[in-house]
Amino acid sequence: MEPDILQAAITKISTWLIFNSPSNPTGAAYTPAEVKAITDVLARHKQVWTLSDDMYEHLVYDDFVFVSPAQVEPSLYERTLTLNGVSKAFCMTGWRIGYAGAPEFLIKAMATLQSQSTTNPNSIAQWASVEALNGPQDFIAKHNAVFKERRDLTVGMLNQAKGLTCPKPEGAFYVYPFCSGAIGKTAPSGKVIGNDEDFVTELLEAEGVAVVQGSAFGLGPAFRISYATATPQLEEACRRIQRFCGNLR
Repeated sequence: MEPDILQAAITKISTWLIFNSPSNPTGAAYTPAEVKAITDVLARHKQVWTLSDDMYEHLVYDDFVFVSPAQVEPSLYERTLTLNGVSKAFCMTGWRIGYAGAPEFLIKAMATLQSQSTTNPNSIAQWASVEALNGPQDFIAKHNAVFKERRDLTVGMLNQAKGLTCPKPEGAFYVYPFCSGAIGKTAPSGKVIGNDEDFVTELLEAEGVAVVQGSAFGLGPAFRISYATATPQLEEACRRIQRFCGNLR
């Protein structure tokens, strides 16, 4: 998202910008300079709050520097809701813990609404998350090194597949290859691939590889792959994708 695109989208009734970096589904992330350009626009529109989704804050590679909007533009601090959690960086998905930071009145309103609409997280999960946040952090760098190897492996193998183009993401644990070169071709089943949903369906049927179509996220023809799995499984999946693409006619 470029600053001029954001500026053009804001109207008198705009109230929130939802900002996710590094992002799901692509893994793309904003540099500090790119974040500052976005916050310069937000600073001019006092009615617009920012919801900053920092879930993948620690999952960045190649010396990439993560920053959050209120961090680079302190004037936004009083109208920013920052969200995070332990699911990704701390590998605690099943504990179901997220947390938020915002002005007190907003947090109180959120707590009032949630306490009347959902059950609250159990105390065991809460204390486990406290230990995760306050305990040793050295394992994060070790995990990131493995994730980086898997990212590079996946990007390299997918770019060798006919008809696919796979950008290298800065963070998270997803890649988002574009399959434009496969559109209009015929799958082994005899079906002509008309869009990315056809592509992922035929890939599943022909090779048993499950991915998510990009149109579900609003940007296609593409598909999302998570590389948060064992390296041998990734290699096998990528080989099957290469074979599937090579068999398109």
